[in-house]
Amino acid sequence: MSNVKGSAFAARIVWVRLHQGEAGIERIARQVSPALGALLRGGAVMSRWYPFEQFIEMNVALDRIFGAGDLGLIKPLGRYAADAHLTTIYRLFYKVGTVKWILARASRLWGMHYDSGMMHVDNYPGREAGLRIEGFGTPHRVHCLSVWGWAERSVELSGGAAVRSEELACRLRGDAHCRLMVSWE
Repeated sequence: MSNVKGSAFAARIVWVRLHQGEAGIERIARQVSPALGALLRGGAVMSRWYPFEQFIEMNVALDRIFGAGDLGLIKPLGRYAADAHLTTIYRLFYKVGTVKWILARASRLWGMHYDSGMMHVDNYPGREAGLRIEGFGTPHRVHCLSVWGWAERSVELSGGAAVRSEELACRLRGDAHCRLMVSWE
């Protein structure tokens, strides 16, 4: 069983509060498992590990209740998480680092956010990079989309413009790893 840090939950809880208020927290808390409902009502401890399954449950519920139920809200939530945490906790990095430098740091910090798998960054000449997630114990489409949204926004926050991205491989389709290509101007 994989785990994820509370910071991933905290960003989504803040998103609900900003967009739906406390009524939104209560609405979603009533429609999820009792453990996740308690987490939503009480807030997540940023440095604590939580079951990855709860992260998936939360995102699916957010998409079902506040989105269209097609996982279309997941990438925007990943983007929001980049804004929520990377402009505060890692703000200095974004001011001084290049896009490739930021992505390289993200791969080194993967283990601080997930206790499974690794993210590798493949740098190419020019303004493009590949992100590979390998060995993640419990791959899920929600996770792929969340990382994808986070990656796009991270490129923007570190100076990239006109960001384009493409998913090239996914373990859920039978590929050996998940792979995302990102380019920017």
